[in-house]
Amino acid sequence: MIRVRVPGDKSISHRAALIAPLASSASVVRGLSDGADVRASVGAMRRLGAAVECEEEEGGLTIRCAGGGLEVASAPRLDCGNSGTTARLLAGILAGSGVPAVLDGDPSLRSRPMRRVIYPLQAMGARVEYDGEPERLPVRLRGRATGTLRTLRHRGRVASAQVKSAILLAGVLARVRVEVSEPALSRDHTERMLAEMGVPLAFDPGRTGAGEVRFDPSDWEGALEGLRMTVPGDPSSAAFLIGASLLGGRTVRVADVAANPGRIGFLSVLEAMGAGIDRDPAPTEGGEPRETWTVHPPDDLRAFSIGGDLIPRVIDEIPLLAVLAARARGRSEIRDAAELRVKESDRLAVLARTLGKLGVVVEEKPDGLTIQGRAGRLRGDVETRGDHRIAMAFGVLEAAGDADLRIDDRSCADVSYPDFWDALEPFRRGSPGGSPPRTGRVVAVDGPAASGKSSTARSVAQRLGFVHVNSGLLYRAITWWALDRGIAEDEPSIEAAVPGLDVDLVPAHDGFDVSVAGIRPGRGLESSEVTARVSAVSTLPAVREVVLERLRRAGRRHELVCEGRDIGTAVFPDAELKVFLVADVGERARRRLRQRAAPFTEDDLEREILRIEARDRLDRSRPLSPLRRAPDAIEIDTTSMSPDLVVDAILELAASAFR
Repeated sequence: MIRVRVPGDKSISHRAALIAPLASSASVVRGLSDGADVRASVGAMRRLGAAVECEEEEGGLTIRCAGGGLEVASAPRLDCGNSGTTARLLAGILAGSGVPAVLDGDPSLRSRPMRRVIYPLQAMGARVEYDGEPERLPVRLRGRATGTLRTLRHRGRVASAQVKSAILLAGVLARVRVEVSEPALSRDHTERMLAEMGVPLAFDPGRTGAGEVRFDPSDWEGALEGLRMTVPGDPSSAAFLIGASLLGGRTVRVADVAANPGRIGFLSVLEAMGAGIDRDPAPTEGGEPRETWTVHPPDDLRAFSIGGDLIPRVIDEIPLLAVLAARARGRSEIRDAAELRVKESDRLAVLARTLGKLGVVVEEKPDGLTIQGRAGRLRGDVETRGDHRIAMAFGVLEAAGDADLRIDDRSCADVSYPDFWDALEPFRRGSPGGSPPRTGRVVAVDGPAASGKSSTARSVAQRLGFVHVNSGLLYRAITWWALDRGIAEDEPSIEAAVPGLDVDLVPAHDGFDVSVAGIRPGRGLESSEVTARVSAVSTLPAVREVVLERLRRAGRRHELVCEGRDIGTAVFPDAELKVFLVADVGERARRRLRQRAAPFTEDDLEREILRIEARDRLDRSRPLSPLRRAPDAIEIDTTSMSPDLVVDAILELAASAFR
C-alpha cells in the first residue's frame, strides 16, 4: 500500500486567502496550497492593503491576518496570474466593498470569459468596465460615488461556484440581501466559510441536487469573525494519485482529504469503474468535512457514462477520467461538460486531439467526449497548452508504464500541485510493459474451523491498513455457482468448467466481495446448502488451482491479511508473517453456537463438537494442501484469550516482521 498526503485544498485555500483578511478580528489558517494560483490570491490581498503575513511551513502555507479589512490609497492593478478563482471572487469583493482596482491576468486568463460574473455584479449596481476586449480581462472596478449595491435574486443557467461566490461576497460586504439559485450542486466552500465566520446564510450543506443560498443582513451586525483552521487535502490533487494507483494496480491510502459533497463526485465514477473505496471520516474543521480514503484497484477498469447534475462535482477531474477511460474495458461517455471549453485550455478539444494522436478512438462532441478503451502500448506527444490538469492527467497515464509520452510542459502542474511529479514517482511501474510490482507484506492467518480466523484477520487488517481476504469466499462462490447450475454433485463437470469460470475478488468496503459468472451471491454464500457442500468442492484440484491464482493475483496488487487453512503453506509460502490459530475443540464449538445468537444445551454442544472434529479430520486428510501449520508459522492458542488480546498479539508480531 502506498500512503500519501496531498497539498491543501486549492478552492478552500483561495477562499481563506481572500476572505480571512476581511474579518474584523485575527485569523490563522494553516496548510494552504502552495501553488501559484493561491499565491496570486495572497498577493492580490496584500496589494489591496490587507494585513496578511504568509510563510512556508511544513504541510503548506500559513497565513496570519490581523483583521480590519482593506486599505487602498489608489486603484491598484491586481495580477491574478492564471487563476480564474482569484479574478472572479475578487470581483465580488471589490464590488461589495466599493474599492477601486483593475483585475488582470496572464494571456491564458485574459482569454477566459468574465461575463457570467460581471453581469450580475453590474445588475447589483457595481461600476464595472471592461478595460480591453469585451467580456474579458482586464476589468476595472470603480469605487461607488454614493449609496450601496442593490439586492439581487440570481437564477444561474449553469451551476458555478465562482459566480455564486462573487455574488455572495458582494452582498455580504455591501450588506444587501442576495439570493442565488442553481440548477445543480456546485462547490459550497464560500458558504461554509462565511457561515463559520458568523455570516447569517441560509443554505443546505447536505443537498445533492439543485438548491439555493440566501443572505439576509437584517439581523446581522456586519462583522466577520476571525477564521482559524487547517485546510484539508485537495481531493482533486488526490484524484490524480488515485488514478495512478488504479492504472498501476496499487492500493493507495490518502489521509485527511476534503470530503465536501460538491467536490468528490469522482469517487462514485471510480466505484462504477470497479474501484473499492473505504472512506473513514475525521472531525470537521472550518465547516469542512474531511476523510481518509483507501482505494483498491480492480483487475480491469470498466467504462462509465457521466452527465447531468454530476458534472459540476467532477469538473476538475474529467481530464483524469478521460485518460482512465482510454484504459477501461468498453466505451465511456462524458456529456454536459461544455464548461471545459473555457478552462485553462479547451480541455475537450485538447483531450480529444491528444488521445486520438496516441491511438485511442475518441469522438469529440460539443459538450463532451466518447472514448473507446484499448489495451496495448500508447506513444506520442502531449501538448498541454499550459493546462495543469492536462499535464497531470497524461502524467498519470505515463506512470502506468505502458505509454511512451513526451509531455511538453510539466512545470504547469505547479499551478495547483508544485510537487506533483515527485508525488507520482512511487506509482511508476518498474519497467515498461512489466507486471505490477507486488506490494509485499502479507499476513497469513491459518487454523482449524472456529479458531477465530475471520474476526481476527478482519481486525488486524483494519488496524494495519491492509486488505482483508477470506479465501473461503472463493470456494463458497464456486460451490454456490455449482448448486445454481445443478452440478454440485457432479465433480467432473465442476472440474471441467471451473478453469474458464469468471470468478474474482471484488474490492469492497471492508476488504473483498466475490463475484462468480458476473453475479455477487452476497448472503447466498452462507446458505446451508453451500455450507454442506463447500468442503467437498474445495478438495477438487481445478477449484483449488483457480482459487490459488485469484488469491495470488490479489497479493500482487494489495497488502493483505489473508485467512484460510493453507494460506501460509500453499497460497503465500513466502508471507512475511504467518500465524496459526488454535483453540480447544469445546471452546470452538461454543463459539459456533454463540454466533447463532440462540440458547443452546449440552446436547447441542456435544453435537457441534462432533461436527467440528469431523471437519478437522477432513481438512487434515485431504490430498491437496491439507490443514497443517507451516514450519515458520507462529502458533497462538486462543482458547482463553479475548479477541482483542489475539489481535494485539498479532500486531506485535507484525511490528517486528515488517521492521
